[in-house]
Amino acid sequence: MKQYYLTTAIDYVNGSPHLGHAYEKVLTDVIARFRRQMGDKVHFLTGTDEHGQKVQASARKRGITPQQLADEVSAEFQSLLPKLNISNDDFIRTTEPRHKAVVREILQQLYDKGEIYLAEYKGFYSTRQEQFLQEKDRNPDGSWPELFGEVTEITESNYFFKLRQYQDWLVDFLTKNPDWIFPRFRQTQVLEFLKEPLNDLCISRPRERLEWGIPLPFDEKFVTYVWFDALVNYYSAVRQQPDVWREAHHVIGKDILVPPHAVYWPIMLQAAGLALPRQLIVHGWWMQRGAKMSKSTGNALNPLDLVAEFGADAFRYFLIREMNVGQDSDFTREQFLVRYNSELANNLGNLVNRTLNMTTRFAGGMVPAAGPDQDLERSLRALWDKTRDEFIPLCEGFQFHTALERAMVFLTETNAYIEKRAPWKLGKSPAAADQELLRTALATMAEALRLAVALIQHVTPATTPKINAVLGYTPGTVWRDELNWGAKLTGAKVAEALVLFPRPAPPAAAATPAKK
Repeated sequence: MKQYYLTTAIDYVNGSPHLGHAYEKVLTDVIARFRRQMGDKVHFLTGTDEHGQKVQASARKRGITPQQLADEVSAEFQSLLPKLNISNDDFIRTTEPRHKAVVREILQQLYDKGEIYLAEYKGFYSTRQEQFLQEKDRNPDGSWPELFGEVTEITESNYFFKLRQYQDWLVDFLTKNPDWIFPRFRQTQVLEFLKEPLNDLCISRPRERLEWGIPLPFDEKFVTYVWFDALVNYYSAVRQQPDVWREAHHVIGKDILVPPHAVYWPIMLQAAGLALPRQLIVHGWWMQRGAKMSKSTGNALNPLDLVAEFGADAFRYFLIREMNVGQDSDFTREQFLVRYNSELANNLGNLVNRTLNMTTRFAGGMVPAAGPDQDLERSLRALWDKTRDEFIPLCEGFQFHTALERAMVFLTETNAYIEKRAPWKLGKSPAAADQELLRTALATMAEALRLAVALIQHVTPATTPKINAVLGYTPGTVWRDELNWGAKLTGAKVAEALVLFPRPAPPAAAATPAKK
């Protein structure tokens, strides 16, 4: 089995989970499940980032310790995972001893090699972003962009990592590995960023200003800069599994690509003599009517509201169907309902119940053996072969939205096949040829349904087994073998009905004032 190590970004514990967090978990889970289906040995990591000035400030504001705040919010993120059917193998917290030990080990190693030095710094500091700023970060009018929040000028001694000396190496690496960042245009953006000279990276904060962090092993009067601490989680979680580490793929949002993941992280690894990840997979933002969702603008959605109303698989389906990985996408309840009703309820759900109902009605609930194919059956089989053969490469290239679109086309054509074949008419005919055609139609419907749900099971992991159960079918262990059209369901006993995607109740109408 080929090893495949997959990580999400770790979530900062200064706020509760929102739609962006949920999407990243679902996307990474879909990749993990797909790679497992393809036969890879997947190790899937997620977790929480728990140190830093914002956590310390938020805890003080509430009158609790930073550790209490971290425990509380980390528990929120952990509880989100099973509700979204996330199949992670590990959950790491940066306050865990296993992580702290590796951070200190790498810091000491870099210090001993002369990669870290002490110097005085005078400049501007963003508390919100927990980073030092440069003049080039200002707006054209001299103000600071809103994302930096309050900016103050400070002078203090700190430790610096020699980031600048690796700039040429990083440019050369990215140029020689054009697919290291997906999608490619994100890698082009990183190379544009690197046209400007890098500054060495301040990797400490004085404990007199910030107590909540991992102490530097060579000077305990300082704690580690939160990004230097957080990025190490990907490695610290598999420190004892070098074969896993060599196959790392990081799924992150575009807002933390430059500089943390595309500049700091590869240079840190290169300086420490560690293998770089195989790839960064960078997704876009969820927007609402063209504006980025965020708590500060008041348009953030609580993902668990939709999960509670429609189920995890419907929520997962929408996220993966709607967003092209790497691009931004709009999320509105109206658009969610369009996908839910047209594709899940009317298309997939309708096919499930037509198959169960007609098999029960015309074949005593037992899937019959198919007779010889005619033109309609041959056409549907040909579409299946095309769908399957396109679907797998699309998923391998993270084009899950297009892959799902192909699956929906196949489901639509299967429902169209039923309309053309009209089993309800064949069932009324005593002619032997019509009865044989009826058996073929019922077998074809059931087999097409089985194949379609096998195809999308990494997106709908709870729905697929429910459909297999009502079809009286237990899949084999090799997923690709499940994608071949055959007679696996012949003789299977089906259930009478299954409601998967009930239509939501219409919003209550406003009361009409009584006429006088």
